[in-house]
Amino acid sequence: MAKLRYYDASEKAPEPLPKVVAHTEFLRTGRIDRRRNTPEQRRYLSYEEVAEKTGRRLVAAGEATHKRINSFHTSIKFPKMIFHRTLAASPHLGYCHVTAATTRLARSSEVTWSFYFANFFSEFGDETHFFDRIQTGYSRMYFAVAIEPDAGEGRMVINRNVRGNGLIFRTQDPKVALKNVLMLGARDEALRRIIRAL
Repeated sequence: MAKLRYYDASEKAPEPLPKVVAHTEFLRTGRIDRRRNTPEQRRYLSYEEVAEKTGRRLVAAGEATHKRINSFHTSIKFPKMIFHRTLAASPHLGYCHVTAATTRLARSSEVTWSFYFANFFSEFGDETHFFDRIQTGYSRMYFAVAIEPDAGEGRMVINRNVRGNGLIFRTQDPKVALKNVLMLGARDEALRRIIRAL
């Protein structure tokens, strides 16, 4: 994949002085003003600057998502554990960890899981290359994975014993993701019935 160049599109071209006449420049002269930021005028951003901007957006979205999840019912409260990562080769793409909790999946022992969202859609790979076949179109991905502490390093890793690949759910629909997270956080069957009815 070719190395991408990013430029700051927030700096707009200087606004022309307001005209005294009521009609547009096109109607007056028949010309279309095509003056835009030329490549010489553009300020190109480094990968670090793009990653920083992407990170700020991901964290803001993570804060809003956590607030939305915790405002559903007083008995369902998740800890706020927000952090983000951007992809090294494409710093405009990244994912955000929102929360983690423990729940009991159908006929299994307690499972610790983490909820994430990403500003792209992909398949899941192995430990060394987690995201496979990234689709950069305008799509999001919400997913939860089972996690466990690594015996050697003491960090959290994906528990691949749960459902074969550690994936609890993955969706592009934010409403379905909210419903799935709430189902994982519900402690009794009565609350689960209310959430299923949504």
